[in-house]
Amino acid sequence: MASQALVGKVGTVITAIRGGERAGEVRVLVDGLAHYYLAYAAAAIAAGAEVLVIHNRGARQVDVEPWPVVEGS
Repeated sequence: MASQALVGKVGTVITAIRGGERAGEVRVLVDGLAHYYLAYAAAAIAAGAEVLVIHNRGARQVDVEPWPVVEGS
């Protein structure tokens, strides 16, 4: 999958991301299909949280940041 197609997508944390270089796992839907990636973030992110893909490292590895939850949505 092209780097540009993945960056900007919102995914769900499947296995908690521990922060730094300690990866977790995220599921990202692309064209209706679920894809799974090792995910890295600056700080820990719990399983079940939504995240934004900010960089594709290649080899099914991405950098993510927390996606804000809007109250009342």
